[in-house]
Amino acid sequence: MSAQKPQDSGSRAPWVAFIGNLPSVGCLNAPPAVCSGEAGGRYEDRANSLYDSAGSNRRSGEGEKRGATVLSKSRAEERELERAQASRDELAERIARHLEEDGTIEAAPGLFLSRASVPTRPIYRVTEPSFCVIAQGSKEVLLGKERYRYDASHYLLISAGLPLAGHIVEASRERPYLGVRVVLDPAVITAVLIEAGLVTSPASGTVRALSVSRLGTSLLDAVVRLVDTPSDYGVLAPLAVREIVYRLSLGEQAGQLRQIAVIGGRADRIAKAIELLRKDYDKPLRIAGLARKLGTSISGLHHHFKKVTGMSPLQFQKQLRLQEARRLLLGGGDSDAATVGYRVGYDDPSHFSREYKRLFGEPPVRDVERLRGAVASRLEPAVESEPRPVMPTL
Repeated sequence: MSAQKPQDSGSRAPWVAFIGNLPSVGCLNAPPAVCSGEAGGRYEDRANSLYDSAGSNRRSGEGEKRGATVLSKSRAEERELERAQASRDELAERIARHLEEDGTIEAAPGLFLSRASVPTRPIYRVTEPSFCVIAQGSKEVLLGKERYRYDASHYLLISAGLPLAGHIVEASRERPYLGVRVVLDPAVITAVLIEAGLVTSPASGTVRALSVSRLGTSLLDAVVRLVDTPSDYGVLAPLAVREIVYRLSLGEQAGQLRQIAVIGGRADRIAKAIELLRKDYDKPLRIAGLARKLGTSISGLHHHFKKVTGMSPLQFQKQLRLQEARRLLLGGGDSDAATVGYRVGYDDPSHFSREYKRLFGEPPVRDVERLRGAVASRLEPAVESEPRPVMPTL
C-alpha cells in the first residue's frame, strides 16, 4: 500500500495543521504496525475512531464526576469552617459573660477562664496536666528554650506538671484574649482509655509533655458545652470532660494523653521523677539516688526525662526553685532575697541572684518591685504601651 500524500496545511491555521499531524488516540494505543506510514499520514480506522469517541465521552464523564466531587468537598470544607467559627464565637461569648474584667477565674473545680485586653509579659508557674483552648486571640508558652504558639484554631495539651512561662501575644480592648483551661485528672483519663479499649499495655516510649495541635470542631463543641453553665458543672461536667478526653485519645496526641494514665513503662517512671522533684525541689539533687529509686539507669533517666520535659532533671529543679522564690518574694513578709534563696535550696546568695536574673531578666529585688508596680497599675486605666499583666491560664 502506498502512503497517502500529506494534505496541504498552508490554508489552515497553524494549530489545525499541528493537530492534523498528530496520530489519533487510537493509534497511540494500537500495535506499531497499524500506525505505520509516512509522517503526516493517517489511516482511516473506524474501530479506533469509535474507541476515540467512547474514550472521549468516558473521560468527559469522569472529569465531570471529579469536578462535582471537588466542588462537593470544597462546599463541605466551607460549611465545616463556618461551623467552627460559629462555635468559637459562641465560646467567646460564654467566657465574656463570666469575665467582664481582665483576669482568671476558676468558674468551677478544674475549669479556668481567662481574659486579657492587652498582650502580657511572660508569667511563670508550674502547671498540672491540662487541656487549653483559645476562643479569641493567641498565646505563646515557653518550656525551657522551646516556644509553643497557639490560637483559636489550635489547642495546647500539657501531660505533666511542668514549670512553664506563658504570655498572651494577641489581645485588644475590641477583641480581648479569651481562653479556657481544663485540668486533666489522670484517673478520669485512665477510665476513659480503658473503656474505649485504648490502653492495652504500658507505654514503651516517651513523648514531649507539651504539644500544640489543630482543634477539630467536635472537640471544640465539647468545650463549648463544658463552659455553657458552670452552675451545672457538678452534674454535666464529668460527661463533657470524658468526651474531651475521648476525642483527644483519637487524635494525633493520643500517645501524649496515654502518658498521663498508663501505669508502668518509661512514661510512668518520668512522671514519678517529676513528682519527686516537685516535692523535694529545695533539697540537693542526687541523680544516682533518683535513678535507683525509679529503677532505671542514670543515662536512661537523663534521656527520657529530657525527651518528656525538654530539660535535664537539674534544669527542671532549678526552674522549680526560682519560680517558688519569686512567689515567696511577691508574697511579702520580712524575708529578703538572701533568706528566700536559702529557703529554696541556694547556699550562696550571689549564685541565687545570678540564676534568678538569668531566668527572669532582673535581680530579685528589682524584679519584685517591677511586678508589684505592674499589679498596682491594674487599678488605673489601661495604657496600650504598658501592658497590664494578668495571670493567664496555661
